[in-house]
Amino acid sequence: MHPRHPRRSAHLPFAILVFAILAIALQASCVHRQSTPAEAAPDPVPPHDTFTVVSRSIGEARLINVYTPRAYSGTATRLPVLYMPDGGIGEDFPHVVNTVDSLIALGAIRPVIVVGIPNTERRRDLTGPTRVASDSAIAPHVGGSAAFRRFIRDELIPTVNSRYRTTDERSIVGESLAGLFIVETFLTEPAMFEHYIALDPSLWWNHSALLDSAAARLATLSGTARTLFIANSDEPVIAAGTARFIELLRQSSPHGLTWDYVARPDLTHATIFRGIGPTALAKALH
Repeated sequence: MHPRHPRRSAHLPFAILVFAILAIALQASCVHRQSTPAEAAPDPVPPHDTFTVVSRSIGEARLINVYTPRAYSGTATRLPVLYMPDGGIGEDFPHVVNTVDSLIALGAIRPVIVVGIPNTERRRDLTGPTRVASDSAIAPHVGGSAAFRRFIRDELIPTVNSRYRTTDERSIVGESLAGLFIVETFLTEPAMFEHYIALDPSLWWNHSALLDSAAARLATLSGTARTLFIANSDEPVIAAGTARFIELLRQSSPHGLTWDYVARPDLTHATIFRGIGPTALAKALH
C-alpha cells in the first residue's frame, strides 16, 4: 500500500482530533436538518481554478473545478488528488473543499488537490446500462458510466497531471448515484484510484445487477492494495443493497483491500454526505 504520512498532527492530541472531526460533521449535519435545501445558507465558494476539457469519450466540453491547498503554493510539492463527481459550484464542491481544508488544518488528513467534475447529464454519466423500465424513465439518457469512466481515466486525469504537481495517489468520493459509480469503478477498474469513498450508493440500479456480479469481480482483485469506505443512511432500499455488498466483502474480501463500513440510521439520504463525509475523508486520506 502507498506509504502514509503521519496519521495525525504531532501537536494535536488524538482525542481532540477525533472530537474536532466529529464537530465538523455534527455542525454540517445539524444545519441540514434544521432547514430545507432552499433555506440553508450556501457554503462559501472556496478559491479555485476552472478549466475545460473537450472530451471525445462523452462528446462534449466539460467544466472542471480544482482546489489546491496552501501547502501547494510556492513550493515544488507534489500532492495526491481527490476526484469528485457532483463537483459543481452549486453541487458538492464547496462543502467538500471546505471540509478538506478544515481537516488539513487539523492535521487529520494530508494536503490534497480536489478535482470537482460538474454535472451535465448526471443520470447518464453515473449509471450503467439497465433493463429496468423505471430506471430508464428517470432521465432522457442513462447507462453512460463506461464512457464517463473513460473520460476520467483517459482525458481528465492526464490533463490534471499535466497542469498540476500530482503524485500517483488518487481518491474518489461521492454519494447516491455517484456512490454507485464509485462502487462500479472499484469493481471494474480498481487501478484507477487507490481510495474509494461511496456514501449511500444506489446499488439498487438495474435490479442490483452490480451486486449479482460482485462476488466474481471481488475474486479478481486479490493483491490489489486499495481502501474502500462505505456508509449508508436510513434509506431502506439503499441500506439493504449496501448490507448485501458488505456481506460479500465479509465473505471474500480480496487480499490487499482495507475496507470500512458505517451504518448511520440517524442520517437521511439528504444529510449523509455532510454527516459522515469528514469521517470518511479522514479515514481514507490520513
